[in-house]
Order: sequence, then C-alpha cells, then structure tokens
Amino acid sequence: MSLDDLKYPQRQRLVFLDRCLTWRGMAKRRDLIDRFKISSAQAAIDFREYLTRVAVAPIYDATQKTYVAAPGHKPLAPSTLVEAFEALDGTGDGSTIASIPQPVRQATPATVTKLYAALKGQKAVNVAYTSINSGVDDGQWLVPTRFMSDGENVHLRAFSFKHHTYRDYLPIRISPWSTFELRDLEAPLPADVDWHTKAVFRLRPKSDLSDDQAAVVRREYGFDGEFLVVEIRKAMEIYFRRRWRLEEKNSRLEVAKIDFENL
Repeated sequence: MSLDDLKYPQRQRLVFLDRCLTWRGMAKRRDLIDRFKISSAQAAIDFREYLTRVAVAPIYDATQKTYVAAPGHKPLAPSTLVEAFEALDGTGDGSTIASIPQPVRQATPATVTKLYAALKGQKAVNVAYTSINSGVDDGQWLVPTRFMSDGENVHLRAFSFKHHTYRDYLPIRISPWSTFELRDLEAPLPADVDWHTKAVFRLRPKSDLSDDQAAVVRREYGFDGEFLVVEIRKAMEIYFRRRWRLEEKNSRLEVAKIDFENL
C-alpha cells in the first residue's frame, strides 16, 4: 500500500519505522519517540497506521516489548542499506553508528542563473573559465545546452566556440566577474552526438578475483545474470567510470563490453 496519501511528517515516520523492521528486524514506539521527538501517543498512532498498511504485520514480542519483523516481511518503502543507515542506530542518540562527511561541492547561484537564462534563451554567453589542466582563460563563448549530475556535482554541458565542440563545465569554475555578455546564434549548433548516443555497459567482476570473491561481488552489486547492465548517455561516460571506479587498480568490476545506440 502506498504512503502517498499521508502528510509528509507522518509519512517520514512510517518510512523510518518500515526501515527499522526491514533492516534491524525489530522496532518499537521508542524508536519513533527518540528519532522524531514525538509523544508516546503519537508514536502509538503511527504504529497502528503502519500495521493497517503493511502486507505482513510484524509480531509483538511481549518479552522484549518490541515488534519483530515476521517471516515474509515486505517493506512498504523499499530502500537500500545506505538510505536506511540511520535506522541501524539502536540507541536513538547516534552512539552506535558513525559516518564520514561527504564533500559538498559548491556553486554560485548568481552564476547558475545567468547560465540558465542563456540556456533558456538559446544564446551564447561569454565567461571566463579556470581549467585544472590549462588554467584560466581570458573569456570564451559558450552555448549552454543542459545541466547534468554525476551524483556528486552538477555540470554544465555547452557548445564551446573556442574548442568547436561540446564540453562540460563546472559552474563554480566560471569566474563571477565574467562579463556574461549574451549574443544570438548566427547558425544552428551542430548535433551533440555523444548526448544523443546511449552507452550500454556490461560489467563483470574483475578477472583476477577468485570464484568466491567474484560471487560476493555479484551479490554486492545485485547481478541478475552474467553481466550487470548499466545504460547511460555516452556524454556521461567519464563520470560513470570515475564514480564506479572502473579505472582504479583495486576496482571490483571491469567492463566486459560496451554497445552504443542512437537515442
């Protein structure tokens, strides 16, 4: 049963309760009270609501005074272990879990709004960009065509008149002191072939792994067959390889085959 009909605060509490039962195998009202700072009465209401919605109701263990996930438990809101990480805190104060901070990649709103305006207006915009490889330029004309995310950062894809091709740019590396001058296009842009090409990756465990190690990798990445198939736009291939660490020496996966298809 869907949770979409619930108001957001209660939906969040039921999702957390669902994750406790799915990943810890148990849950009690105190979990909701400690996590959301709600009253015992509200926690009881949330539990009753959850029990009316779940396909296989948890079993109440009077000895432990807790609900235990029944055999055949099916989550209302399926999640990954990473998404449900906070549910593994059995104390309510965070003392039994720990995580490292994720890097926060910055961007300047004033710069992004100017890029977006150029994209929507289908115009070229003049910017000064600092490349990690070649350093800062004196200004170049770009035609923004779209934004895309690699999961950690947002990139601007644009046609560069300086390089006569489509390239990706990090908005934060565009100088806020750029002129941001706009101009109309004198001719249609060439086709962005890589953007309109689908890359179908077929991945397998690294060849140097033992059979047991390869089996573990298959379970870890959720293989359903000989290969793990991942489809992306060819324009994002470099980010896919980096994010999945396919080029690293200690990578657990390797590319068996890539097929390209027109989109």
